[in-house]
Amino acid sequence: MKDKIRFYLENIMGELFGLCKYMYKHPELGDREFESSKRLANFLRENGFSIEWGIVGRDTAFRAEFSGSKRGPTICFLAEYDALPGVGHGCGHNLIGTISTGAGIILSKFLSEIGGKVVVLGTPAEETNGAKVPMAEQGIFDDIDVAMMVHPSDESYMSGDSLAMDALQFTFFGKSAHAAAAPEKGINALDSVILLFNGINALREHLPADVKIHGIINEGGRAANIVPDLASAQFYIRASTRAVLNPVVEKVKNIARGSALMTGARLEISNYELSYDNMVTNQHLSKVFTKHLSEISSKPIHPPKQEYGSLDMGNVSQVVPAIHPYIGLNHPGLVAHTKEFADRTVTEHGRQALMEGALALAYTGYDCLTDSKLMRAIQEEFLTNKNRWENNCL
Repeated sequence: MKDKIRFYLENIMGELFGLCKYMYKHPELGDREFESSKRLANFLRENGFSIEWGIVGRDTAFRAEFSGSKRGPTICFLAEYDALPGVGHGCGHNLIGTISTGAGIILSKFLSEIGGKVVVLGTPAEETNGAKVPMAEQGIFDDIDVAMMVHPSDESYMSGDSLAMDALQFTFFGKSAHAAAAPEKGINALDSVILLFNGINALREHLPADVKIHGIINEGGRAANIVPDLASAQFYIRASTRAVLNPVVEKVKNIARGSALMTGARLEISNYELSYDNMVTNQHLSKVFTKHLSEISSKPIHPPKQEYGSLDMGNVSQVVPAIHPYIGLNHPGLVAHTKEFADRTVTEHGRQALMEGALALAYTGYDCLTDSKLMRAIQEEFLTNKNRWENNCL
């Protein structure tokens, strides 16, 4: 089986790496990945997948599906393809998209023998307004048994955790006036923002160590001699789990309400990006993937790294067993979200990561399709964790 999977992958590696290099040269920002998504979907269609476009109301999102002749589990690989402003594919989503596409295609070659279904989901805008969030909310994963993806990194790491995150904007509406001649007739919206920052800084002393709050003033007035009638701030608020995050968010909102009350401004609170839940790795699924990657790759696979960021894959892991491991680019210390990282994806090291990641995903998917005992263990672990989440214990 493994020799056949490798053979199928070798037959399409040239096209896959060509797609990876195309996206590197033509990076597209979130929800504007028109050419990147089209090229991945077209390659899947050429290999027998049916394509549904525009799912969850996102123009560059798609569902590619290939069904076997017999019933069986549904294995899902998630493809990302959005780039970063200024640095292009500094997070390696050109590799993520092609790894998942390759894994889906080569696993589909076995479905006539073993049954089941393979789904590749095109998931736009992970860096900003991740499409996996509405996908999880709107039932896209209801018929899926496991969901997997691999992210490039400096070295290889097992699938681990990520932080839950809310992206909040606080907009204060005051009243303009001449700041020198008639300041008493104005309501200073910027003062509310400054009070908000001071209140949050005072709150930090009384928060769990895993909570991260960081923000900017994105609107603060137009001239020093005019009392600002409009000011706003944007914050990311993160914590280890949604259960920890929610009460912290409410405390921050209360600080904002108090800041408005102290100045007399009117306050509006909104989400400027979608909220991400914390990633919960399915350990049974992760062990199988790690085993296969260790047999394929000569590079070490480290324990899960300490995660300080947030992923829309976290929302997926709340509704279906999921993993999000990292595949190494053989450059310890390489920093993501940089041009150097993007450049590395199209070297021979990037090509090797593409091959190893696609093989490990496909091997893992094959095991899930053929080993009913493994699938039961994966599902039982997920249900156990879900019961704990519902009791706010995880």
